[in-house]
Amino acid sequence: MIPTILVAEDDNAVRQGVVDALTLSGYQVIAAKDGRQAMQYALERQYQLLLLDLVMPYHSGFEVLDALKKKRLGQPVIILSARGEETDRVKGLTMGADDYVVKPFSLRELLARVDAVLRRSTERAVIIEKYSYCHGEVDFDRREVKIESTGALHELSEREASLMAYLVANKGRAIAREEILRQVWELDPKGVTTRTIDMHVAHLRGKLGDVDQTVVQTVRGQGYRID
Repeated sequence: MIPTILVAEDDNAVRQGVVDALTLSGYQVIAAKDGRQAMQYALERQYQLLLLDLVMPYHSGFEVLDALKKKRLGQPVIILSARGEETDRVKGLTMGADDYVVKPFSLRELLARVDAVLRRSTERAVIIEKYSYCHGEVDFDRREVKIESTGALHELSEREASLMAYLVANKGRAIAREEILRQVWELDPKGVTTRTIDMHVAHLRGKLGDVDQTVVQTVRGQGYRID
């Protein structure tokens, strides 16, 4: 899959330069010209990385980042800003940004940062090979569950394995159904019934032997969590 990058930048020349450089490097690009578009696209569009200017009309980059933190946890973000003060860098990174590039920057440096962040986010999703839990073990390479008490093996579908891997990678955090649809199904959650997620979780629990739902926990009003 070719990564899609959202560029939120109100300076026309800077925005076009970044868009051209990313396009020539083989990425798909969505461009937002101000804070209003940035807020809308960041929350509604499907993309793998957001390049976010801090100072924009209508909504600042910090406002967009705050909205992402509430609705799209784990979304990779690189801040682009002329505001290089330490307090701004610390604030941006604390709010969930993955990197911070101070203007003026070279396009070569920016492309290297983009590649590094995308590589890290991809690696985070695939490093889990096995997961042991109270009833047995999940082998993600073989896509199967082994129940310790009986020795039974249950094959996981590709989607079930991806769902389990995402929950395990985010242990201790309640994952909203909308986030699962975006990150595991790669679908826009708007207009998609959440029963899709619930049915897959039910099938997954059955194969895990999770009768009392203590492995894949339902967090009312929030989603699902593995502790």
